[in-house]
Amino acid sequence: MAIYRDTFPPSNADLFLAYVGMETDLIFNQDVELPGFASYPLLKTNKGRELLRGYLIDLIALGKEAGVGVILESPTWVANRDRGAEIGYTFDDLKKLNQAAIALMAAVRSESNHAPTVISANIGPRNDAYAPEVQMNANEAERYHSEQVSVLAETDVDVISGYTLAYPAEAIGMVRSARRFGLPVVISFTVETDGRLPTGVSLKDAISKVDAATDGYAAYFMINCAHPEHFSQILEDAPWMQRVRGIIANASRCSHAELDEAEELDDGNPTELGAQLADIRKRFPHIQILGGCCGTDMRHMSQIVAAARAT
Repeated sequence: MAIYRDTFPPSNADLFLAYVGMETDLIFNQDVELPGFASYPLLKTNKGRELLRGYLIDLIALGKEAGVGVILESPTWVANRDRGAEIGYTFDDLKKLNQAAIALMAAVRSESNHAPTVISANIGPRNDAYAPEVQMNANEAERYHSEQVSVLAETDVDVISGYTLAYPAEAIGMVRSARRFGLPVVISFTVETDGRLPTGVSLKDAISKVDAATDGYAAYFMINCAHPEHFSQILEDAPWMQRVRGIIANASRCSHAELDEAEELDDGNPTELGAQLADIRKRFPHIQILGGCCGTDMRHMSQIVAAARAT
């Protein structure tokens, strides 16, 4: 049995906030260009680092105010070899930027003196999360993602978090690569409007396949980059659901295809989103991590924690 199921995240908080909506906020609300949807290039300039630092500080401040834990997600979701090459970055470039991202987060955590604050190295899929044209097998995925994980393992990271995954084999590879380097790992799948992964696999089957292939090593699973109305109907009182401990939701009800084509940001209804996530947590009290993905900002995060605390 995995050693991290009962020890991660830390038990000194019953609720953690996580935020991964920064890129859409930067692009649509602050007119910051992010080629390839990559935010890690911001680490190259003082202005960029201050932008990133601001998001970290704001989340910690919200966590302090609400008396909850925070999970800081690194801006490294697409900082892997293939995605980096698409926008002109070499492996050596990516190594420096992956490690610089964690160093920035560690400095902010130290300055904030808020506990618990978790540093999560956010890694993403090799290909398009919503329409992966090529699917790796688990061995290929392990080899591929071990490159980025090996770099992150040299830092002060607390956990590897695989976000926005569309098929089980890639998730299996990520879990195995984290295990190789002795790090806890979280797997977050994305789903379409029917509650299934973009590849058609059910969430239940995806989680079961990953656990079966990795001896249940993942600390837990999450859902991200989907609106609660896309998946709430598939959540059930069943053993597999006990492995789902986090929901990081989109503000918009739009499908992934619709979001990709959108020229304006759909930021939904922050109050409604908070209530929907709080309702899911009320139904499934073991869910410990809540937060915002595409289209969200600190307005949504404030509503999420307020609603969760009120239930």
